[in-house]
Amino acid sequence: MRSVNTLPAVRRRLRAHPYALDTLIAALTLGTIILAAVHPSRSPSSPPPADLGPLEVLVAVAASAALIWRRRAPRTVLALSGSLTIGHVIMMAGDPRSPIAVSVAVALYTVASRTDRHTTWRIALITTGVLTGALMFFGDRPWYADENLGVFAWTGMAAGIGDAVRSRRAFVEAIQERAERAEATREQEARRRVTEERMRIARELHDVVAHHIALVNVQAGVASHVMDARPDQAKEALAHVREASRSALDELRTTVGLLRQSDDPAAPKEPAPGLGVLDQLVDGFVRAGVPVAVEVAVDGALPTAVDLTAYRVLQEALTNVHKHAGPDARVEARVLQRDGALEVSVRDDGRGPGDGDADGDGGHGLIGMRERTSALGGSCRAGARTDGTAGYEVLVRLPLQTGSGAGSGRAER
Repeated sequence: MRSVNTLPAVRRRLRAHPYALDTLIAALTLGTIILAAVHPSRSPSSPPPADLGPLEVLVAVAASAALIWRRRAPRTVLALSGSLTIGHVIMMAGDPRSPIAVSVAVALYTVASRTDRHTTWRIALITTGVLTGALMFFGDRPWYADENLGVFAWTGMAAGIGDAVRSRRAFVEAIQERAERAEATREQEARRRVTEERMRIARELHDVVAHHIALVNVQAGVASHVMDARPDQAKEALAHVREASRSALDELRTTVGLLRQSDDPAAPKEPAPGLGVLDQLVDGFVRAGVPVAVEVAVDGALPTAVDLTAYRVLQEALTNVHKHAGPDARVEARVLQRDGALEVSVRDDGRGPGDGDADGDGGHGLIGMRERTSALGGSCRAGARTDGTAGYEVLVRLPLQTGSGAGSGRAER
């Protein structure tokens, strides 16, 4: 297991130091050239073991050392190693005793792995043709000798392997780029689809409800105007109101049924919750171990939409406290009516849902909270407490349409 874990570490280290890797490749190439010259194959056409002279060693070192710069100037290194190989063949009078062509194969692989396919095979054909032709023309063996065909095969194979490596590298990079682009646009695509779905639902509901509601409004105005003078006409107008409202409800039920998905849960039959059942909500969190102090000061009945939104804001805020604030956090929740608006605040002294900025986007719950508030023309802030103390707070302001009566309540849990 240790060797399996060590190999990737060595590979990462070599990739982090490309010149060290190229120096190692150059040393291995030089060792291969000298080893193949001293211990040639034992075929009948093979030369005897070499007694390498200083000139051959110098050429082998130069051709191998050029590979250190193979990444920076691959074509120049290929031209240099090929020229040294051909010069070596000419200097040795057609009887080269060291296979300098190994450096050409490495250089050709580098070129193939870093250029396009058309350029790769054009350079490969020129390199293999010139190198093999020089061996055949200046060599003292037949043109079909194993050495000549071997040089042609090895250089061609090097070009093929380099082209395959380049194709795989391009494929992997394309997959990574596609994944990064998908990750970057996933949130934007989700928001776009939600917006389109909301617009579709709004159009459907408008087409179904607008006509009937307008008719109800007109008939109700007629009934109110003629109630005392012509009661028979008022009764007829009220009958039209009842019929139009029934048609509107039927069409609305049908439209909502079409908009619902097949796997959606059944619609709840109980009325929408509001601040009237706030005590039940708070009791549930108290039993879960979250101490909550609640203050409610509301004058009169609230509009249904405002009442429901305030309840949902408190529910989501208290849920976030239970999930993120920590086991010892205490919560203060206030619902106050002032200056024609309902102000809802939930503050805790815990660590909060995250370490982001004070007005970060937050999760789906906070996004839904902001959308509910914006739909009523209100404002919502969720982030670090503005009084400078540790903890998290949610501040929501909802404008009121109407308000009457008087009343206030205060409860602590």
